[in-house]
Amino acid sequence: MGITDGGGVGRGVLPVLSRRLSTNLLPLRNTDSVFIVRGTKKFRDRVDGPLPAQGESRSNVLGDWFATALFWRPQVALFVSEATLLPVLLPLAPAATVVCRFPEALREIVDSLGFGSWFDEFEVPEMAEFRIDRTNSRSVLGSMNDFAFQCGVYRHGPDGADLLTLSRQLAHTPCSTLYARTGFPDLELARIVNGS
Repeated sequence: MGITDGGGVGRGVLPVLSRRLSTNLLPLRNTDSVFIVRGTKKFRDRVDGPLPAQGESRSNVLGDWFATALFWRPQVALFVSEATLLPVLLPLAPAATVVCRFPEALREIVDSLGFGSWFDEFEVPEMAEFRIDRTNSRSVLGSMNDFAFQCGVYRHGPDGADLLTLSRQLAHTPCSTLYARTGFPDLELARIVNGS
């Protein structure tokens, strides 16, 4: 069964960026530093968050992040960048804090690819708050389906892999959406970083 979207609405949790911000919840306010998580119904059923205000858009370089839940044991969240198709895997539990924990998991994968200082300079300041909305791209959902399938193959392989290793393996998976550019999520990230 593939990843699809459905009805439902976001509700309301506030972000914490553990590396750069205090561990206190930030009050929801009108800001220019926001990233948008576009969750599948499976994801939104488990994760609460504020909806984007009318006309509000993301301010981060890597674009909106698409997210779904993978029903492994333990359950895992899969986030995929709309701009680069960079995949990030992290534990879903506790679901109430998964979006707050996401920037740290993203930083870990970006740092492992050699772009940690770029991330700290350009993305962290733009990820002070988040909004949760419905998915809006079948292309990204298709890539998420491919990644979810490949994850299953990689994690049951002879080496077994932790979530960072799986994320790195997926990041160097060819994606048809990126063929006109670099072909791979990690190379697309490098292209964007080098253009900053």
